[in-house]
Amino acid sequence: MVHGYKGVKFQNWARTYGCCPEMYFQPTSVEEVREVLALARQQNKRVKVVGGGHSPSDIACTDGFMIHMGKMNRVLQVDTEKKQVTVEAGILLADLHPQLGKHSLALSNLGAVSDVTAGGVIGSGTHNTGIKHGILATQVVALTLLTADGTILECSESSNADVFQAARVHLGCLGVVLTVTLQCVPQFHLQEISFPSTLEEVLNNLDSHLKKSEYFRFLWFPHSENVSVIYQDHTNKPPSSSANWFWDYAIGFYLLEFLLWISSFLPGLVGWINRFFFWLLFTRKKESSDLSHKIFTYECRFKQHVQDWAIPREKTKEALLELKAMLEAHPKMVAHFPVEVRFTRGDDILLSPCFQRDSCYMNIIMYRPYGKDVPRLDYWLTYETIMKKVGGRPHWAKAHNCTRKDFEKMYPAFSKFCAIREKLDPTGMFLNAYLEKVFY
Repeated sequence: MVHGYKGVKFQNWARTYGCCPEMYFQPTSVEEVREVLALARQQNKRVKVVGGGHSPSDIACTDGFMIHMGKMNRVLQVDTEKKQVTVEAGILLADLHPQLGKHSLALSNLGAVSDVTAGGVIGSGTHNTGIKHGILATQVVALTLLTADGTILECSESSNADVFQAARVHLGCLGVVLTVTLQCVPQFHLQEISFPSTLEEVLNNLDSHLKKSEYFRFLWFPHSENVSVIYQDHTNKPPSSSANWFWDYAIGFYLLEFLLWISSFLPGLVGWINRFFFWLLFTRKKESSDLSHKIFTYECRFKQHVQDWAIPREKTKEALLELKAMLEAHPKMVAHFPVEVRFTRGDDILLSPCFQRDSCYMNIIMYRPYGKDVPRLDYWLTYETIMKKVGGRPHWAKAHNCTRKDFEKMYPAFSKFCAIREKLDPTGMFLNAYLEKVFY
């Protein structure tokens, strides 16, 4: 019999959202998940499944039942011939990497954070960068889904294909993902090279940067022309690092947090802080190499508010220059560094922000020094207006103000997804406040 806990408070990693579910469950088996759903049907309760809790929005919050998948975290099968791994949905990617390493395998692309679950990372459309690479969900070749009525669906290109096309970015609203099968690649090392440039240079030579490096991204420092270009590519070089505790932590973390806190009283300092830190930490060329997952993942350091929209790739220059012009025209509007710009290949997953188009993701950030909120609404609204104008789609895990009307315009297959959701969950068991804005 599965045991539920009362009085558990859930908070996301950024501490921007929290909730108090009526009951909190940590099932250890499919049978126990089934029991929770049966109880929910009987008592007419809503259910939310939560993974690592990293989404900086309220997508995982509920006042009904919450299922934490952390105890369903085993590697079930490794097919070394096909280079595929089947895992329980609650496994953290951080725990999967060493297991794959034992078989000389790796995932071909990863986001910045590995303290996320296999089921969760696909649910919200997590991505990284690289024009040859899709969002992380494109690495999924099969999954199993437990629906609201207790049925198990095996989904892949060849079985329940329409559900598979929806469930790879499932928003937690189609059922409970039980297992995920991922396509892997042979284990590899990456070399990361970062060097300074200007916004003009990068935007004028975008295509050549994209061709030059498999995982190319760049960081723009608002209120300046400064850009840090980052190339990550396959290498045979032995592991080496240019990281340094003093610069990365004493300066890049503690001093930065202190200065950002002061700037919450003196907003005019933000432009100076952005330029000063670029000069301090980003003006020299840096190189490091290591196993792929160690290069892909890095610490997000502070609590933060973020927005991250995917726009058609050809709109990159227009959108960034407009954001820069808006900041210049409104000196009171401040923007923390960096604006992180990444690129992703198009796909055919119904609610993927990259559905049917190669995309550029433009991630903006406002830190919360010592947990303090810094005014950001003007900046947020300006950014959203530009993103909508160029045909953007928001990252599902991050904060946005879009509603069903917006999504119907943004996603050609939105109504198809809705039909699948309504068929799998006719009573709305897996909905919450966030999802009601999406679907109603």
